[in-house]
Amino acid sequence: MSKYALYAFNGEPMCFMHVMLYALDFHARGEEVKIVMEGSATRLIGELADPAVPFAALYREIREKSLIGAVCQACSNKMGTLDAAREQGLNIDGSLKGHPSMAADLQAGYQVFTF
Repeated sequence: MSKYALYAFNGEPMCFMHVMLYALDFHARGEEVKIVMEGSATRLIGELADPAVPFAALYREIREKSLIGAVCQACSNKMGTLDAAREQGLNIDGSLKGHPSMAADLQAGYQVFTF
């Protein structure tokens, strides 16, 4: 089994929609995959929780399948979504001066993709 970490930095919903689709595809194929929400992508945490917005169903599905491996503590705080991430039960990672460590994921055997 391969391991994939999809780092989403871009907060544009169409870009993040593709990250969600790729994660679901890897998952459906039996691969280990996680999404790491960084940068302006953390802004989407609150927006995509609203069932009325586009891509909310995909977001609900990746949350139900526990495919969000980490949310950047510093960026979600800056974007005003840290509390929403906590309320949604998402893993907050600030292990690298407030941000998730890409090096740690590489050392753990993940192939890293950035969006």
